[in-house]
Amino acid sequence: MITPADVSLEGQVAIVTGGARGIGRAIALGLAAFGAEVAVCDRDAANQAETVEQLEALG
Repeated sequence: MITPADVSLEGQVAIVTGGARGIGRAIALGLAAFGAEVAVCDRDAANQAETVEQLEALG
């Protein structure tokens, strides 16, 4: 399994479409855990805001 200690995405930007829930949210949070700046796009504004809150909590 690859861990954030193995790979750094510092300085990289990721755009995740469908990132408000499910697999998209998991991908967004995973990319952020590896150091990427993440932008989330989705039609569901409420769940998108929840995902953004989780991303902000990661730093």
